[in-house]
Amino acid sequence: MIHLIILFLRNTYTSVMYGTYNDNFTYTGPDLSVSISGPAGSRRYTRECVGKRVEKNLASDTGRIIINPVEPVNVPDGLTSHLEISFDPVVIRPGDEKVIYLKFPVETAVFLESGGAYDVLDIFSLVPTKYSLYGLPETGCITKWYRSGVYSKIPETDPLREGIVELRLRNSGAVWVEISRAVFQNTDMHIYYGDFVSMAAVMEIWNPKLARTSFLRHPLAGNMIPSVELYTARKIPIVQQSGYVMEQGVS
Repeated sequence: MIHLIILFLRNTYTSVMYGTYNDNFTYTGPDLSVSISGPAGSRRYTRECVGKRVEKNLASDTGRIIINPVEPVNVPDGLTSHLEISFDPVVIRPGDEKVIYLKFPVETAVFLESGGAYDVLDIFSLVPTKYSLYGLPETGCITKWYRSGVYSKIPETDPLREGIVELRLRNSGAVWVEISRAVFQNTDMHIYYGDFVSMAAVMEIWNPKLARTSFLRHPLAGNMIPSVELYTARKIPIVQQSGYVMEQGVS
């Protein structure tokens, strides 16, 4: 029996493909189609995203199929582990704290799961990729770059294309600070999905040149599901992260 989680959205889209499947399935939407078909032990995976087609034969019984949003720094080539979001300036006074909402580009992964072991079958995105350099060429880092509006409440999104970051700004310094960008490390991210895709983060600001971003295990709405994280699925050992230190400024 097919076990399918269907999520109903708040905009013109009626459903998305995120969820867990125990059998063959097909999803077709704007600029995207994904399917797994055929008998167990001889299935075929097909995906077409913005005109790019991928086909793979699955020679073994696949167990469960999990499709969910993942850390948005993997396609097209995994060039960076950092996400940079630029936005209109926000000014915050010393000792103050403010919550804003930003959008980020969504990447989707297809996992095969059996007996608690995961394999990454595919990763794709409907959003064009842009890169930037945070800081100087000698000391900075390449980032996946995205431009977002600034929102005072959770905005409407297409969850196959954009997610929402709840960003808590804390000015722990002694001067007013203008913030117009945030840089995040992928190994610190915790993504949830439901009616929309979300993350929650904190930016601790010490001065206009120095801040630290970190993520919280905190869904933005009830009944949201935590995504399978790529580092967990790939069993990549990582040193416990305490966030990313922005040493090249916050504007």
